[in-house]
Amino acid sequence: MSHYDLIIIGSGPSGRAAAMQAGKLKRKVLVVERGRKVGGVSVHSGTIPSKTLRETIMNLSGYRERSFYGRAHRAKDVIKADDLRQRLVKTLNYEVDNLENMFARNHVDIMHGEAHFTSKSSIEVIGEDDERMTFTADRFLIATGTVPFRPEYIPFNGSTILDSDDVIELNRLPRSMIVIGAGVIGVEYATMMQALDVKVTLIEPRKTFLDFIDATLIQDFSHEIRDMGLDLRLGCKVTSVEDEGDQIVVQTDNGRRACAEMLLFAAGRMGATESLNLSACELETDHRGRVKVTEKTYQTEQPHIYATGDVIGFPSLASTSLSQGRIAACHALGEKTLPESPWFPYGIYAVPEISTCGMSEEELQERGIPYEVGIGKFRETSRGNIMGIEHGVLKMLVSLKTRRILGVQIMGEGATELIHIGQAVMNHSGTVDYFIENTFNYPTLAEAYKAAGFDAWQRMPKPEMKS
Repeated sequence: MSHYDLIIIGSGPSGRAAAMQAGKLKRKVLVVERGRKVGGVSVHSGTIPSKTLRETIMNLSGYRERSFYGRAHRAKDVIKADDLRQRLVKTLNYEVDNLENMFARNHVDIMHGEAHFTSKSSIEVIGEDDERMTFTADRFLIATGTVPFRPEYIPFNGSTILDSDDVIELNRLPRSMIVIGAGVIGVEYATMMQALDVKVTLIEPRKTFLDFIDATLIQDFSHEIRDMGLDLRLGCKVTSVEDEGDQIVVQTDNGRRACAEMLLFAAGRMGATESLNLSACELETDHRGRVKVTEKTYQTEQPHIYATGDVIGFPSLASTSLSQGRIAACHALGEKTLPESPWFPYGIYAVPEISTCGMSEEELQERGIPYEVGIGKFRETSRGNIMGIEHGVLKMLVSLKTRRILGVQIMGEGATELIHIGQAVMNHSGTVDYFIENTFNYPTLAEAYKAAGFDAWQRMPKPEMKS
């Protein structure tokens, strides 16, 4: 039996961030990973694979250049699943090698196997060949992430009826696909496949989707993906899924049906806590397997046991998980650290990209905050014209009282990169005047901030000019 200062279960973003922090503090730390390689869902079936697939698809399909060369333009005439897999394997191997190197440099011990609690202060790890080892620690961190929600009425088979973890293992590209669930994962994969000229039907039981995004931005996004050819069906509850061999047939409660060669079910994920035996340490989960924690410290109901990342639910982002892991490790080990910033960005790597930071118009209206809107269009920037961007918009929300930036929403090429400018200004309580006063590189897509700033500024009361 070995004793550690901190034992971390899971090596995804929050687990690895906690391990790196503990290692740099020269504490004895153990990471238990049930997969054969470190990285967790983020590296092997989630964030990194899906974004790698997106970049590969955008390059091979020639999608970005079609405004110049026509909709028939293709960078590669015939794209096969193996073309996507080659880049994916190379990227994932690099990620794993990089993580293993970081663990080694920071003297972090790694144990491969499935962990479960045997008491409040000990865990048992079942490794290969059923080898069992027991470890104790002063503090624990649960960072096990999530697994796809798999309802009984979906006849998953791993080849034509898939969950969101299966989809990266495609051995062939279908001509048509049904995606059930218009959440972040469903929208990303649906639009990626549509960019590959796969005929996609996206089904969502609610009448709206991505409700945490500004409604007008979603309207523009919906128009663009429909223009791509994607069949978006909102307010359609699935009543049955039938595998007929040569096609998958989905029936919905409004009497419509959809048929395709392949189906992806992407309606929710569950906390990967079922095998942890949390009852041994007197912890419970909600109906989705998620662990409840306190804000700011990420402690569970057992103060010496922490939980971070997707396993605690909202916001379920790799970016926020990294920050949560660092903060939890510092608190667990009695070290002071900087807190999380109040505003963080969301990134949706769909085609086109969406990224937001701060409040939406709907939130401002609910709170009764007077505001003005500024709009900057990518096609009206010189860089956008050079790149052949026909669509893309940056929306800025400005307080009429304080002139501070309250929210930024972006849809279009590079949205997930551009959002950080707005995030920085917001976290430093910056105003719309920043974008009026400062010079931006020319030509850049970032000029859309300046355009949006002027658009809002001209309808706002003018501030006193500086002498």
